[in-house]
Amino acid sequence: MSRYLKAAFAALAPYVPGEQPRERKYIKLNTNESPYPPPQKVADAALEAAKTLRLYSDPESHALRAKAAEVFGVGMDEILMTNGSDEALNFAFMAFGDAEHPFVFPNHTYGFYSVLCRANGIPFRTIPLNADFTVNTEDYLSVRGHIVLANPNAPTGIALKKKEIERILQADESRVVIVDEAYADFSDENCLDLIHTYENLLIVRTFSKSRSLAGARLGFAVGQAALIDDLNRVKNAVNPYNVNSMTALCGIAALDEEGYYREMCSRITRQRERTAADLRALGFTVLPSSTNFLFASTAAHHGKWLYAHLKENGILVRHFDQEGIREYLRITIGTEAEMDAFLQTLQRILKEAEGA
Repeated sequence: MSRYLKAAFAALAPYVPGEQPRERKYIKLNTNESPYPPPQKVADAALEAAKTLRLYSDPESHALRAKAAEVFGVGMDEILMTNGSDEALNFAFMAFGDAEHPFVFPNHTYGFYSVLCRANGIPFRTIPLNADFTVNTEDYLSVRGHIVLANPNAPTGIALKKKEIERILQADESRVVIVDEAYADFSDENCLDLIHTYENLLIVRTFSKSRSLAGARLGFAVGQAALIDDLNRVKNAVNPYNVNSMTALCGIAALDEEGYYREMCSRITRQRERTAADLRALGFTVLPSSTNFLFASTAAHHGKWLYAHLKENGILVRHFDQEGIREYLRITIGTEAEMDAFLQTLQRILKEAEGA
């Protein structure tokens, strides 16, 4: 780093994304991407958009926002399209957080929350999960500060019931509750229909997981018009042309293919349950998941050891070297063939270790 970098950023530990290796071909089960491609209609939309790349994109994403508002049953003034859901989160942290308005979130959750707080000079505190990795609603009812809850949570995969989110929303309407629903399409319920009831609810979602557009970088925030206006003020101050033309047209095309994506989500959830059962048969503890991944551990081997041996054999999973979850692996659900290869490789590694 140079001698000109601000001290706050020099000391900042950045968010560490999942590995995107180039040195060899892996079965990638480490970054919760969809194993299925987007429909051809989406790829065709990208080609169409290429014809006008000399022009700036629409700073208001009118066409995309109109389509999304129609699909999700909200008003156009209740939705903001963003460059991935991380940008929506950053806008929210910038809009609502400061020295007098801290943020609160679980100790084991999406690692970007703490990075955003530090980058924006916002104090925060974390609340431990229960011993079974669930969120204790009572911990959030009287806490001071805005609240961020990934629901379903990552990396655990466990969902908090909508009625429990409502309890938190009702407990103190002077604070914003951000519900990060990156994995909502794999879960049995979500909080989208609550935005018209609670003015302090902001929902953040992404096209990266269930809609196979991780590389396009598209997300959105949904809330009552006043909250969305707050985020728009921040967006227009820092990145007015935030969604590029190609991504916008891909997003519209993707929203026209809801039937396809529902079927892909169903495939993934079926494969998730099959893989969970197979892991339990191998002696693993597997947390209940409402996402496109599993969080699993075995008393026989440390999570870091398993991660390393799987990587040596061409399979990438995610390991978090953090107190309380070091024994666990986060395993993205891939295709049936990929999960067969993962389980066969895992069985072989375990058998070889037994014979060593």
